[in-house]
Amino acid sequence: MRRGKTRISGFDMVLGSFVLAGMVYMAYRISVGLHYKWDWGAIPQYLLRYDQKSQEWVPNILLQGLYTTIRLSLWGTVFATAIGLLGRTYVELVRNTPPLILIFIFYFFLSGQIMSALGVDGLVASASGGTRDLLSLFFATPSRFTAFVSALITLALFEGAYITEIVRAGIQSIEKGMWEAAYALGLSRWQQMRYVVLPLAAQRILPPLAGQFISTIKDSAIVSVISIQELTFQGMELMSATYLIFEVWITITALYLVLTLSLSLAVERLEIHLRRSEA
Repeated sequence: MRRGKTRISGFDMVLGSFVLAGMVYMAYRISVGLHYKWDWGAIPQYLLRYDQKSQEWVPNILLQGLYTTIRLSLWGTVFATAIGLLGRTYVELVRNTPPLILIFIFYFFLSGQIMSALGVDGLVASASGGTRDLLSLFFATPSRFTAFVSALITLALFEGAYITEIVRAGIQSIEKGMWEAAYALGLSRWQQMRYVVLPLAAQRILPPLAGQFISTIKDSAIVSVISIQELTFQGMELMSATYLIFEVWITITALYLVLTLSLSLAVERLEIHLRRSEA
């Protein structure tokens, strides 16, 4: 059967109209009830700025925060997927622990003890200019590298607990007959997993895994409490400096929405492609 594109129903249009009306009413009440003076003209300069030295437009603090959020979420998902192969005890422990507590534990323990013992700051500081540029591009600036890694490990451990369940459910969804067929071919347990089960499970794991990546983007905002300069932290700093409370947070919300909605559309296309592959 041919699958069509996702259609917008009448209920979606009505619900969207109510949401839009609510936003308009909220803006009106902010202007009238709080006597708030909107100043949207000040926001673009915090997205991009013109660098006199390089004679070109470069990202300013909001886009820099967005890039940090993307890097943190991307690497967090990669490491969380690797961690996601661990056992049930780890899953229950992490899923039933508030992430804010994990953030503080790992930040002070990793940054204050392990990172110092390993001399990570010294290694980064003594690295060549090219290496430092690569670290700044893919992770964080040398001065914030240790804090970034601490936040990254914490986020990976937290999200890994959920990815563990996704991987487990995907493997368990493979029919028993596939295991038996692989066994009949003389494959070992590892070969059954590698050549038969995992390729089949991957088609079922990828869509929820991509959805978890979207959740990681939103969860990454919590590391702002340890001064990681991601999007939420930059928003708080900018709000404190400019008092553009609503303009700043609406802009940050829009940036998060652009990022997560783009990924949601990509995940939807991925699911359609995988369903067609299975068919």
